[in-house]
Amino acid sequence: MTDRRGSFAWYELLTTHASAARSFYGGVVGWEAKDASTPAFPYSVFSAGQTEIGGLMELPSEALRMGAEPRWVGYVAVDDIDDTVARLKQLGGSVFVPPTNSNIGRVSIVADPQTATFGIVSALTRGEPVAEPPLPGSVGWHELLAADGSKAFAFYSELFDWQPVPRDKDRLEPYQLVSAGGRTNVGMFTKLPRAPVPFWLYYIEVADIALAAARVKEGGGRVVQGPMELLGGSWIARCIDPQGAMFSLQGKTSQTGIEPASTRELGWSSEWGGFASRGKVVAQPSTRPSSKSKG
Repeated sequence: MTDRRGSFAWYELLTTHASAARSFYGGVVGWEAKDASTPAFPYSVFSAGQTEIGGLMELPSEALRMGAEPRWVGYVAVDDIDDTVARLKQLGGSVFVPPTNSNIGRVSIVADPQTATFGIVSALTRGEPVAEPPLPGSVGWHELLAADGSKAFAFYSELFDWQPVPRDKDRLEPYQLVSAGGRTNVGMFTKLPRAPVPFWLYYIEVADIALAAARVKEGGGRVVQGPMELLGGSWIARCIDPQGAMFSLQGKTSQTGIEPASTRELGWSSEWGGFASRGKVVAQPSTRPSSKSKG
């Protein structure tokens, strides 16, 4: 299997209604969900065509009792998970699930020093690297809304050897582009103070974001920010699925069904689903804006 060390390589949706999630994501991004359960572990795998994207499972009852809510978790692939988790603790991170053998490899659920949760996996048995450019149905971008973007980057750089990518000089707010495992598909920035916690957000590629956004609403989810245009002609929309898990969409558009945002202000700041993000909008001669950053 192709080397994916140091990059996000697998994703899991932890939810309160797996069958409803299968239907929702199938309608929005075209995923199929195939049963991959073991006698002791109910589990499904989302696929885009023949490419496996991630797993689907119900939140364990113990996690629900502790207040866990539906969420997406991305896993970074490593060679030695036990050594990586030990270094994570030395760097100030926390371990929620210690290295454990699972149906996809040896996994651990952890948090960075600012409490953003993510996963680590070694000997991963599922999935394949994302194509360049990302194909519809794949997870093409990963974004960290951090309490302190600079400190967050220092942590992940030390843990996974992630490297900085030069940012545009004209951004209103620092948005650190990151090369993870040799691929520039990560961004980090400092969240607004009113956002309750730092978290990772994952962007699913779609062929037509206007159509996908409409399907989010039809399926009982919410489009809480966007669609918004990025420089280069791509669009993004931040969403919440019917069970409450946050995710984002990214792709081109036919423009059908898109309501342009106002260009009266160059700066924008909006709160969505209890979380917040910020960036820069570039005014255009037409009524359509374009955003300089993903966050």
